[in-house]
Amino acid sequence: MIIKDQPIAMQAKIYMYELNNSARENGFKANEGWEVSRATHEEKTELEKKYQLTIWAKVLPEMLAELFITVKSQLILAKTLVADGKKSEMNSVASNDQQYLVAFNPNRLKT
Repeated sequence: MIIKDQPIAMQAKIYMYELNNSARENGFKANEGWEVSRATHEEKTELEKKYQLTIWAKVLPEMLAELFITVKSQLILAKTLVADGKKSEMNSVASNDQQYLVAFNPNRLKT
């Protein structure tokens, strides 16, 4: 999925719609959820190889950090990240190589 020429709020809404649909279609249980990561093309490919289900969006590098934070907060993971002392992950500067927002379910590894 490639998202461009949309405000961050609309991009996040589209991405969350895809995540919710995929979770329903794939029978996520109540305790299952998404992990979201910023990734380069190579990292995205590795995540796709490792996990059964990945949802990705190609995003302009300058918009990636804001979209990442917006999606994380909408997944109610931002509070957990900050509480766990991982706030630096949200604030770290993304490189221009990072063009993808990739969501995956860490409980669904490929066999």
